[in-house]
Amino acid sequence: MKKTLMSLAVLAMAGAAHAADAAAPAAAADSSSGKMMAAALAIAIAAFGGALGQGMAAAKAMEGIARQPEAGDTIRGSLILSLALIESLVIYALVVAMIILFVAK
Repeated sequence: MKKTLMSLAVLAMAGAAHAADAAAPAAAADSSSGKMMAAALAIAIAAFGGALGQGMAAAKAMEGIARQPEAGDTIRGSLILSLALIESLVIYALVVAMIILFVAK
């Protein structure tokens, strides 16, 4: 898993570096492309992390309910609360991305 993520990160950086070399004169004139890239990266990382966290939380909750069915209601309540908190972090990332796009100069 770590090897795959590292490979994807290296490939993404290499592609961005080659694109920066080819578009250097155009990028200097347009500063909004950097803001768009930063906002897109913030949302992408937040969505990936949130989805990963929600999936892991749901999997562990199902494991716990399978082991102790009588504790299902307590586990379910804790799961719903934790999913709401994880989702709120993704929404905060959306707000930060909107600030980057529309407020930052």
